[in-house]
Amino acid sequence: MELHIFKTVDEAITSLADYFVQHLHMIISDNGRCNVVLSGGKSPRNLYNLLTSSAYKDQLDWSKMYFFLGDERYVPLEDEASNGGMIRKFLAEPLSIPEENIFYLNTSLSPEDSAREYTIRIRNHFDGAAVKFDLVLLGLGDNAHTASLFPGTAVLKETEKKISAVFLEDQDLWRLTMTAPLINDAEVIAFLVYGQTKSDAVHHVLNGPEDINQYPAQLIRPEHAVVHWFLDEAASTYLKND
Repeated sequence: MELHIFKTVDEAITSLADYFVQHLHMIISDNGRCNVVLSGGKSPRNLYNLLTSSAYKDQLDWSKMYFFLGDERYVPLEDEASNGGMIRKFLAEPLSIPEENIFYLNTSLSPEDSAREYTIRIRNHFDGAAVKFDLVLLGLGDNAHTASLFPGTAVLKETEKKISAVFLEDQDLWRLTMTAPLINDAEVIAFLVYGQTKSDAVHHVLNGPEDINQYPAQLIRPEHAVVHWFLDEAASTYLKND
């Protein structure tokens, strides 16, 4: 695990953007393409805005990049709450990324069928090879969830590398998420976390006693992948005392 702590949010986002283009440029140079898992929610939106800016957009051949969603709300792509819709608006459209390079979830199916179909599409994309993403971007909720791995949900015990449907009773909402074993098989995992409200979760996930059911992001501890944490000082407040 590698910690990158910055004084400001902008510095943390810029450092992750730099890492994003450097790492993926190297992968494309070596393999001819790369496979990236994107995070939804509010935190990565500023990262996507930066990547589409004049300072970054020409540093990668976006036509050789394939994008997947780490999780999705069970809503239409056009819904304001859709992670895929946010990624389309703030990353794909500004960069003119080919539609076939972005793997959105089909929420017109039942939650279970949508999860099953997405799992199959991912496996087909890797064409018989092991499913191993070059980079997985993740965020962290105030309650220590990441992707849609929420406290107290059955998916936390999932051992299969796949997409799972998760029903959140408190939100009365289905979500679709990559399981921890699938995420942990990536080449590189990068968390972007900022703000004082995340500091308690960061402390528990990184330095607290293991309690997966309460702090699901503790599941992201792969055997071989490199895990980077890009934090601002506010989010790392309690780490200084650990």
